Amino acid sequence: MSSYQADELATVINNFLPSYNTENKLPPYKLRTLNALQKCRTEYMGGHIEACQDCGEVRVAYNSCRNRHCPKCGAIEKEKWIMNREVDLLPVKYFHVVFTVPDKLNNLFLNNQEAMYNLLFSVAWDVMKDFGKTKKWIGGRIGATAILHTNGQNLHYHPHLHLIVPAGALMPNGKWKHSRSRGKYLFKVEQLSNVFRARFVERTRKLARDNDIRGKVPGNLFDKDWVVYAKQPFGGAKQVINYLSRYTHRTAISNDRIKNVDERTVTFSWKDYKNNYARQTTTLPGEEFLRLFTMHILPPGFTRIRHYGIISSASKTKSLAIIRASLNVVFPLAATTEKPWQEIAFERMGIKPGICKCCGGEMVIIQILPDQFRNSARAPPGKLCLVNDN
Repeated sequence: MSSYQADELATVINNFLPSYNTENKLPPYKLRTLNALQKCRTEYMGGHIEACQDCGEVRVAYNSCRNRHCPKCGAIEKEKWIMNREVDLLPVKYFHVVFTVPDKLNNLFLNNQEAMYNLLFSVAWDVMKDFGKTKKWIGGRIGATAILHTNGQNLHYHPHLHLIVPAGALMPNGKWKHSRSRGKYLFKVEQLSNVFRARFVERTRKLARDNDIRGKVPGNLFDKDWVVYAKQPFGGAKQVINYLSRYTHRTAISNDRIKNVDERTVTFSWKDYKNNYARQTTTLPGEEFLRLFTMHILPPGFTRIRHYGIISSASKTKSLAIIRASLNVVFPLAATTEKPWQEIAFERMGIKPGICKCCGGEMVIIQILPDQFRNSARAPPGKLCLVNDN
């Protein structure tokens, strides 16, 4: 059995990566990701030893891998990102729109991930932007935060895009105009679906003609309706933030959903959305579980959260100021993401780093452990005291 803690993703990788990769030959960037996840918060990553100044309690803390696919990492970065998004929120309703593609396109997506994911972002925003500019609907500039997800709860491949859209538009005269019924209605999803399908198929075929993607575009893509789903609008800023905190930085599977790992199989739990969110448990051969997981490792440097229109990086400072003036609301305080990570962990997550769990005393670093994974000595997190142990 593995020397790693049981029932977590690192155990799966440790047990089944050698046999899986022998048969499948994963690309180097996926192997690098799996290697990082396997060694996260172990002695390979280095770390430090800290001791309590009051009771003498000693604790070994290993470094994290900081990989975005790792279920152990990213909590602080997620909180920083959400703090920045909180400052951008407007006092209006927000719509949640989901764009999906039929599963007959899955092979084309898997074999051309970067090109097809970029196309999904591009077409979905183009359709939303054009609907927003149409006077029939609003007639102004809208905005959106788009988040790429590639998996369902059961880990099957299911690329889709979530958009969080302010319920209105910035008009040419500098005024904010609420969408129909003051945010109860955005666009007709049937019309969104039809336009999205037509544009996506047209541009996919063009990529194929120009040899920008590998593989054949499947036929009969117009046989069925494509799903563009507009959920009920968020009730306000708090609901938007709750959504962001749960879904923006989540990984394909969390460690708490992995129930058992042995020498042959992996058992994990998932919610069946088609069956009233019923909790299901599935057991798969370890290599099959790893195959499903690796499908969701994104290409290096790929941006899976993007901002468009009035909340894009290039536009939001000016646009949001104009909108707030139109709505007669006070500009919020700037995000404080430059705070030390320990402060953010305490304020946002209730965690007290640097504090002894036994007596509440101050923990100080007494030794730095070398990073075997990167063959370097990685600095400890934050500005904790380093005590000479002579």
